[in-house]
Amino acid sequence: MRRYLLSTILCEKKGGKGHSSETIRKNLVTGTRTCCSSDRRLCLQLHRFLLASYSSGDKALDGYSKKKYVCKLLFIFLLGHDIDFGHMEAVNLLSSNRYTEKQIGYLFISVLVNSNSELIRLINNAIKNDLASRNPTFMGLALHCIANVGSREMAEAFAGEIPKILVAGYVSCVKDTMDSVKQSAALCLLRLYRTSPDLVPMGDWTSRVVHLLNDQHLGVVTAATSLITTLAQKNPEEFKTSVSLAVSRLSRIVTSASTDLQDYTYYFVPAPWLSVKLLRLLQCYPPPDPAVRGRLTECLETILNKAQEPPKSKKVQHSNAKNAVLFEAISLIIHHDSEPNLLVRACNQLGQFLQHRETNLRYLALESMCTLASSEFSHEAVKTHIETVINALKTERDVSVRQRAVDLLYAMCDRSNAQQIVAEMLSYLETADYSIREEIVLKVAILAEKYAVDYTWYVDTILNLIRIAGDYVSEEVWYRVIQIVINRDDVQGYAAKTVFEALQAPACHENLVKVGGYILGEFGNLIAGDPRSSPLIQFNLLHSKFHLCSVPTRALLLSTYIKFVNLFPEVKTTIQDVLRSDSQLKNADVELQQRAVEYLRLSTVASTDILATVLEEMPPFPERESSILAKLKKKKGPSTVTDLEEAKRERSADVNGGPEPAPASAVSTPSPSADLLGLGAAPPAPAGPPPSSGGLLVDVFSDSPSAVAPLAPGSEDNFARFVCKNNGVLFENQLLQIGLKSEFRQNLGRMFIFYGNKTSTQFLNFTPTLICSDDLQTNLSLQTKPVDPTVDGGAQVQQVVNIECVSDFTEAPVLNIQFRYGGTFQNVSVKLPITLNKFFQPTEMASQDFFQRWKQLSSPQQEVQNIFKAKHPMDTEITKAKIIGFGSALLEDVDPNPANFVGAGIIHTKTTQIGCLLRLEPNLQAQLLESVSAKRWLPPGTHRAGGARGAVG
Repeated sequence: MRRYLLSTILCEKKGGKGHSSETIRKNLVTGTRTCCSSDRRLCLQLHRFLLASYSSGDKALDGYSKKKYVCKLLFIFLLGHDIDFGHMEAVNLLSSNRYTEKQIGYLFISVLVNSNSELIRLINNAIKNDLASRNPTFMGLALHCIANVGSREMAEAFAGEIPKILVAGYVSCVKDTMDSVKQSAALCLLRLYRTSPDLVPMGDWTSRVVHLLNDQHLGVVTAATSLITTLAQKNPEEFKTSVSLAVSRLSRIVTSASTDLQDYTYYFVPAPWLSVKLLRLLQCYPPPDPAVRGRLTECLETILNKAQEPPKSKKVQHSNAKNAVLFEAISLIIHHDSEPNLLVRACNQLGQFLQHRETNLRYLALESMCTLASSEFSHEAVKTHIETVINALKTERDVSVRQRAVDLLYAMCDRSNAQQIVAEMLSYLETADYSIREEIVLKVAILAEKYAVDYTWYVDTILNLIRIAGDYVSEEVWYRVIQIVINRDDVQGYAAKTVFEALQAPACHENLVKVGGYILGEFGNLIAGDPRSSPLIQFNLLHSKFHLCSVPTRALLLSTYIKFVNLFPEVKTTIQDVLRSDSQLKNADVELQQRAVEYLRLSTVASTDILATVLEEMPPFPERESSILAKLKKKKGPSTVTDLEEAKRERSADVNGGPEPAPASAVSTPSPSADLLGLGAAPPAPAGPPPSSGGLLVDVFSDSPSAVAPLAPGSEDNFARFVCKNNGVLFENQLLQIGLKSEFRQNLGRMFIFYGNKTSTQFLNFTPTLICSDDLQTNLSLQTKPVDPTVDGGAQVQQVVNIECVSDFTEAPVLNIQFRYGGTFQNVSVKLPITLNKFFQPTEMASQDFFQRWKQLSSPQQEVQNIFKAKHPMDTEITKAKIIGFGSALLEDVDPNPANFVGAGIIHTKTTQIGCLLRLEPNLQAQLLESVSAKRWLPPGTHRAGGARGAVG
């Protein structure tokens, strides 16, 4: 065959008359179909020769021949061969007036021509001619080619032309054909926007394309909806008018019968794809205006009602289409999170799917209910399905469904069911798939800590967790156990006893040895009185695990041994013998060798007092966000349930059961720091917005007419509450929650600000800014770390503020938060509770010293006094707690009148220290504070503290 083809071509080339050109072409077709792969390469060479001979000969190829040979090239390309010739013939086909020839030309260009081709300019010219031809068929071919190639060069050439085609009216053309052109134009523009969004200009066409949602042709509406949804995600303001049109179109679809939309009805479900796209478009925006919202609510109720109707077909296509619309409607209900009735109905509908025979439906139901669990309206409804979810966790065959069941249990957990859920998750952990064990461990640890009203239960849970899945317990988990035990005196003895008993098991996981070594080293003395846990028994128990552990654990145990030397002098000799052994002093590991040498020398040389000082009990750890929660967020992404979601359901309670201190009353004077004890009577007028320091550029380029919003309603009350406390929720509305954790020492402080997205929609361009007046910038130094500009739905981000008090001050900084939610610009301002009393250090003082100094401070500039009526019944313990929370020391038995309260402290700034004396004289019968007096003294050589009144007034 190869010889025959070669001979025929050579004869043609030499001018032989044995074979005609038509015979050569027929032989080439036959040979290409029948020959082997090596022969196909020969055919390819012969084909190239044939095209070249025809193109250069006297007789050029006609349109039909070009189309035929270009088709052959496409076929050879599909066989896996590279085609580097014949492109010009395909480009020539684009100028043909015949549909079949133009179609093959565009097909070749779409498949084989890349954006770097030298022919791209000729191709673009041919496409422009077809777009301007007003021939719907040719326009459709050109649009399909642009979308298939979708290169940046195509976007540069046609991104400005396609919107004109999309919104243009063609009166002279047949409407059906032009509808197909609009449909193609919308999808083509969508393709270009996805590949090169910066090249698609926003202009007048954006307001006109929205009206395509009212087009009579549902194909145009479907394509336009896809385009508008993508554009609205980046430019929500440009397409906000689409909401009402989308609701109107959706209403017409869901209320229509299957026979009304025959061309777009899929297995008795009217236009399911369009319905899904419209529902997704509505999820780009917050709940609409009341008039539109009522109509949308009717649509959603109709979709939920239809889900309850008997199926009109037993085929799976019918149920798939019906459920697709239903789940998208539920996603919109969850997104809006504003209709309690719809949320509960959606939860009940999803609950029916939890036991459905279709695995995909069970998976989707669990996933959607995870989001519903975070809503305050539907959380209780989700909890009613707890037994079904637990059963799915135990019996489900698909591991992905079991994982979603774990996520749902985690999301629905609260104080009422925490112990049940944690117990079930621990039970499942023993047989869980290895791929999800680490995630379950993190969630169990978080739930046990968050809802541990009884911390003995927390200790038992974590130790059981280590026993069951020790290999998956990360360092963050056992670190957190140590922190909590050290910070809570009431659980230290129980923890020491429990870990001692757990270590007696023949096989202990190394993480349990770490926890036991740390806790016994700190609190082993609390159980040493029991003969069964004497010091020597504790040491022998730990040392029996020593040789089985890794180097880091051995290092920790050596530290425990030296702690035992301080706690239990009777085992000092035994421990020194261990440290003196060759296995320690000559250990190959440098860290272990150094510890053994240093600890042995310390136990030998140091006196008892020095040893007690060096090896004293660890101080409490500062309160901060749980590192376990941070690890889970990193592993799972921002969609996990956070502390903010829990706070939404239990605003009045602290994380672990204790109620918040009684809220302080509103301030009674315009000064932001006045009446910090919350005992005043009348609230002040709301403060105006702080001055902007941004200048003209901020006013011109800001997202709103006012770059800084006025103070949010209720922020003054929250500000007053933080005067006597450092942790809590500073601000909360339907979208955002701001929580604070802060610590201060002398003139320095650190504040952790937690921003929580309470919705399921991203916050975009999230920008928190601290605003200070010129005077405040001089007296208070604030350093902030940047925050991620995107806050995912249900996520929480943290910002750290480092604070230094340079000099006394009276104002408070303003925290301004700006972001976009669902296309709407949000601007929130709150006063940040950084007041001068935060730098108060309590000072103990005897009665004689107090009144001696009090009498010396008689200058009007050194004294402030105020008399006012209390807003609440005066409780002695609450008043004491507020004075202590204010920062001063509460001096007992100092004032001759036992009903009075006396305090003293020193305010630390970078430039000076200001001593302050405080005296409260309540009249319990009249509910009056007859005298609230404060005096201050200044060390020699310091300047007058202009902010002392604001701090102690």
